[in-house]
Amino acid sequence: MTDYGHDLLFGTFVTPTNQPVGHAVEQAVVADRAGLDLVTFQDHPYVAKFHDTWTLIGYAAARTERIRLTANVTSLPLRLPAVLARSVATLDLLSGGRIELGLGAGAFWDGIAAMGGRRLSPGESIAALEEAITIIRGIWDADQRGGLTVEGEHYAVRGAKRGPAPAHQPAIWVGAYKPRILRMTGRAADGWLPSVQYLPGGVADLAELNRHIDEGARAAGRDPGSVRRLLNITGEFTAAGRGFLQGPPSQWVEQLAEVTLTYGTSAYLLASDDTATTELFAAEVAPAVRELVGRSRPGPG
Repeated sequence: MTDYGHDLLFGTFVTPTNQPVGHAVEQAVVADRAGLDLVTFQDHPYVAKFHDTWTLIGYAAARTERIRLTANVTSLPLRLPAVLARSVATLDLLSGGRIELGLGAGAFWDGIAAMGGRRLSPGESIAALEEAITIIRGIWDADQRGGLTVEGEHYAVRGAKRGPAPAHQPAIWVGAYKPRILRMTGRAADGWLPSVQYLPGGVADLAELNRHIDEGARAAGRDPGSVRRLLNITGEFTAAGRGFLQGPPSQWVEQLAEVTLTYGTSAYLLASDDTATTELFAAEVAPAVRELVGRSRPGPG
């Protein structure tokens, strides 16, 4: 049994591509009213038919009451870290502490370059991401006296004014798959946010990928348990079981509880732009997984 000690979170990854304007926000309202913990949105600024993600998140935050929101994940090469830090902190203040920060080193480099971003090698993009995390946290640290100076190879700030401080400390969750960036995630981030469909071996790959995060955390003197393990999932509710997350809600419950107990995953974000699917996930899967995991975890003593 692997247990990183985090409470379970359930949410949605809203990825509408051919839906009416405003549909993504309505799905955030659905998730909020259904009692889910988190709603997330893609961030591909080079795709013209997608809304700007952080503008969308701000509007969705105004339309919801309790659910937390973030990008899944923010395309860092098109977001200046110090400005992104202020955007996140401002939304966190306006929403009453409901904003987190999903962050990625970059993908789809042709699109990024077409929008004016720099084309980076894998190693460069990882170094840039780690520098950005340092800058973002430094901007949020408004109680620290003096300006923020970070002389990085890819990002540099020299005496930048700190603040505003967010209402709570937003978690930084990194989308990553390769060993080097996973070790960086363990060193510097608060969580890891992959998508199950990009794992060649499915959830079985989580054991090896978790190991790289744990190694990075230990090398930096951090507790590996401080790094939350999240997972974007896809599935279909059907009467008969056909595979992983292809079956009735009871099958989903057993399979997600097994992933939590085996690999320590503590947050599941269902790709959904369908109201009925989201509501069923919230009503019949999320609470039952919490109950089953709670019964299976060893008690104190």
